[in-house]
Amino acid sequence: MNGGVSIHVVDVASGKVAQGLRVTVRRLNGESVCSGHIAGNGLLIELSDLAERFSAGVYEVQLEVAAFYREQGMALPDVPFLDELIYRFGLDDIRQHYHLPFKLTAWGVSCFRGGA
Repeated sequence: MNGGVSIHVVDVASGKVAQGLRVTVRRLNGESVCSGHIAGNGLLIELSDLAERFSAGVYEVQLEVAAFYREQGMALPDVPFLDELIYRFGLDDIRQHYHLPFKLTAWGVSCFRGGA
């Protein structure tokens, strides 16, 4: 895969992909790149054909963590530990592919750059 960004999210608390989790990708200036829900394969499908929408710069991924876990039936505090998680990342060489594999629970998150 050349260029672009892909996002994969696994709910490590259940050992399953975070199907249905709402995700938004935007440039740091607030301009939206795309928005959607994690699919059954764990990917944000809306990003699959958008490589040309990315240029060098800073971006944010917003994951609606608390809403996802509440929809799964998890009882969370009124003020959840992770509500809307913002993950900021930079793209330097847009010819490369940037894969963001998120590992998620209601209480923590891990992500790194894959796909180099």
